[in-house]
Amino acid sequence: MLLKVLFFGQLRDIAGLSEDRLDVAGPVTLEDVFRRYAERFPRLTELRRSIVFARNQDFADGSTSLDDGDEIAFLPPVSGGRSDNYYALTREPIDTAALRAMLLDGCDGAIVDFVGVVRNNTKGRATKFLDYECYEAMALKVMTQLGEEIAASHAIGRIAMVHRLGRMEIGEASVAIVVTSPHRGPAFAAALEGINRLKKTVPIWKKEHFEDGEVWVDGEWDDSLPR
Repeated sequence: MLLKVLFFGQLRDIAGLSEDRLDVAGPVTLEDVFRRYAERFPRLTELRRSIVFARNQDFADGSTSLDDGDEIAFLPPVSGGRSDNYYALTREPIDTAALRAMLLDGCDGAIVDFVGVVRNNTKGRATKFLDYECYEAMALKVMTQLGEEIAASHAIGRIAMVHRLGRMEIGEASVAIVVTSPHRGPAFAAALEGINRLKKTVPIWKKEHFEDGEVWVDGEWDDSLPR
């Protein structure tokens, strides 16, 4: 099978190429393909914990099987973030267990997760589902800046911020903030600050769908933003 393989950011510099064509015999997974390149470029192995995969422009885990003609991408943390923090937008379910595994280090004594989920009503009015949309390039940039400010102002180890886009059903996670830290106090404080500031600074909008109509949910920008 013939695969199109893309590299971005520092991974492009390490591999010395932005795009490659790989002809392999199946069956093969994303992790298998990554290992092939890691054998050629050992630095990739050192960064594995902070690298995520995509298949045909959707996030995917390493066990995902590949088909002929697939486009796969190896993605470092978005620009502006430290290599051990993580910021992302996704249209797939948020895997908080994977985020914890990605962030946790031996010196950490605490993990705090905040997960926002879709509830079944607003002030007693039954909710069917939600839709989230955003200005994606700007949202990632702002989320990264926000996370790095929080990481610099709290005694934490690492932080991840992930927001889901598109349609979400009742009970599904729409946003996750995960913080690791040597001690619980800074981890709780960082996670709380993260969700509070994200809701007022990152350009993401929510439409709520009811049995009898739909509405964009009112919010407010942070007072510190230019008007």
